Amino acid sequence: MKYEIIAEGFVTRRSESGPTSVAACSRCAITEDGEIVCTYAVQETLGQNDFKQMLSRSRDGGITWEEQGFLWSHLHDRYSLIGSISRALDGELFLYGIRIPIDIPGESFWSEATQGMKQNTLFIASSRDGGRVWTDPHPVVLPAPGSAEAPGPLTITRSGAWICCYAPYNTFDPQVVVDKNRVVYMRSEDRGKTWTSGAALRFPETDSNAAEAWVIELADKRLVSTCWHISNREGVDYPNAYAVSHDDGKTWSATGSTDTLGQSTGLATLPDGRVLFVYNQRRHGKPGVRMAVADPDERGFHTVFDDLIWRAASRTQGNTSGEHTEWTDFSFGEPSVLPLPDGTLLATLWVVQPEGRGIRYVKLKIS
Repeated sequence: MKYEIIAEGFVTRRSESGPTSVAACSRCAITEDGEIVCTYAVQETLGQNDFKQMLSRSRDGGITWEEQGFLWSHLHDRYSLIGSISRALDGELFLYGIRIPIDIPGESFWSEATQGMKQNTLFIASSRDGGRVWTDPHPVVLPAPGSAEAPGPLTITRSGAWICCYAPYNTFDPQVVVDKNRVVYMRSEDRGKTWTSGAALRFPETDSNAAEAWVIELADKRLVSTCWHISNREGVDYPNAYAVSHDDGKTWSATGSTDTLGQSTGLATLPDGRVLFVYNQRRHGKPGVRMAVADPDERGFHTVFDDLIWRAASRTQGNTSGEHTEWTDFSFGEPSVLPLPDGTLLATLWVVQPEGRGIRYVKLKIS
């Protein structure tokens, strides 16, 4: 297999200073009328608790983009909001992510002392008009102690079940004991009124935790979940992890290895039943975003293609190691990929690079 770059550029380009200078967590979906909408969050600086959710729209297959603006300006003083977009089969759009309360303007959402995030909740919002008007974000209480890191979107399966996942993190309170050695899944059969939960991924290594977790439904109704499997030992890296479910997310296979040494993960479904898997590469080989095609089951991830689709000019902002503990120095991240009706693929990611900062896109085709 090989790929061809068709076009690349910026969904949104941000200035080097100001209240919206950093963009993060870009995800795309196709509306019923064929437009592409891309959601992302902006903030003043990495680590600050001031995420503001935005949306941009493309009417020409992802080549040119127009900012629609903020989704919930009336909540900016109260909550920091960062979510990911997805689409149900009936065309309804959803945003799923985390909602962090703001107590002091300019505060951080991260504690170095506890290596934790400020206590948050999940949220879900929806739109029935192609992303022009959204419901206010509805809070979803976490099923276990800790905060949530949840950059992956909500998946609505063909059975109608809602499936989402998150990585548990410490909070600011050192007394709160958090089971971090897993990815938590949440499942609802009544549009979020009630939820069941459990571990989609569970690691045998006790010195590790998860980040950047996703879950999607494949063409044959299998569910796949992946994550960045983080080692808490300096200089030790674990491959990205995965698991599969054959019963609509009620139970999950033992956690396996994708055999890819990368960081953030993003998933998309291919019509032939395989999965598209995009991931960051900061520490091993050429820096950038890689994309793989795989057919995972309980025996292995079964990758048939894996290549660099976007090359970073700068591995990190300050030439650090790229370890998770140095995340405020990252210079790109959180890739996602969307198959388009014409057979092309649209990959997006956030960047702080010499060429500019904002949300970058690469449109490509695999043959």
